[in-house]
Amino acid sequence: MREIHKKLSKEYFDEIASGRKTFEYRVNDFECEPGDIFVLEEYEYNQGQGTTEGRRPTDRVLRKKVGYVAHTKDFAWLSRPDVKTDLERYGAQIISLLEE
Repeated sequence: MREIHKKLSKEYFDEIASGRKTFEYRVNDFECEPGDIFVLEEYEYNQGQGTTEGRRPTDRVLRKKVGYVAHTKDFAWLSRPDVKTDLERYGAQIISLLEE
C-alpha cells in the first residue's frame, strides 16, 4: 500500500467531499492499485485550471482508499472500428456504480 498525493481543483474536491463524486479520472502516468491511499489536496487556480501560474494549495485534504482501477489501454474493444467512430463522435463517460 502506498500514498499517492494528487492536486485537485475546488469544484471536484467539493464533489468528492460531499460524496456525490465517487470516482477519479486521471492520466495513467503513475502506479496505482487497489488498497493504495489517494491523498487529494485542494488547489485554487487564479489563472484558470490547467496552468501552474497562480496555483496555490488551500490546505484542505481528503484521503480515499483506491478500489477498482481500470486502465483504458487494456480495453481491446476500444480499437474496434465501430467503437472508435462512436468515441470520436460522442466522447466517453466515466460512470460510478453505487448500491441502490
